[in-house]
Amino acid sequence: MTGDTRPATTREDIKLSNAQIAWRAAQDIADGAYVNLGIGFPEMVARYQPPGRQAIFHTENGILNFGEAPPVGEEDWDLINAGKRPVTLKLGASFFHHADSFAMVRGGHLDVAILGAYQVAQNGDLANWRVGSKGVPAVGGAMDLVHGARQVFVITEHVTKNGEPKLVERCTFPLTGVGCITRVYTSHAIVDIVKGHFVLREKLAAISIEELQAMTGAPLHVEGPIADLVVPEL
Repeated sequence: MTGDTRPATTREDIKLSNAQIAWRAAQDIADGAYVNLGIGFPEMVARYQPPGRQAIFHTENGILNFGEAPPVGEEDWDLINAGKRPVTLKLGASFFHHADSFAMVRGGHLDVAILGAYQVAQNGDLANWRVGSKGVPAVGGAMDLVHGARQVFVITEHVTKNGEPKLVERCTFPLTGVGCITRVYTSHAIVDIVKGHFVLREKLAAISIEELQAMTGAPLHVEGPIADLVVPEL
């Protein structure tokens, strides 16, 4: 099943918060998985590990198995993640050179990378570092992560602040990676990338497929039942 690709009509009255999006993504991380979280919003995923499951978090600046942020006032500013935020260490944590950290990434030793996005194309292309002339000066480690990790997830709002789709037929911003995204968790739905198109897996029950399609810049395909996207109040 596919829909049209009309300009987005936002449903700001019905959507998940960033914390709820991060919570939902965390539920799909397997126990013991090696995971890299992108700077900013994706870092929230670490807060919502399901009971009985624990990922091993990796950061490009050279830490494996770091923990949550320390209490305010107890930060050690020599112990930070790639986003320059203070972290704690878990039993068995290790430190290593920046080059060794990227050897882990490029060598395929990460199970999952979770990143933010400006745009995700229906073929799995990702743009997440520059919007036209605005953005950080270079793509950084994201281009390594999207092709080194076994799975790459995106967490994002479904549309921009101006109501434009972030899930699109083709990215118009500079690419971070080509054909690299496997799943997208948005403020309204969960969408997989399958054989060059978007496949809808879960959506908020209060939003119809037609309304969701109107917020999406490429056809949403339906292959089997669509589950309700259910998250706790956070």
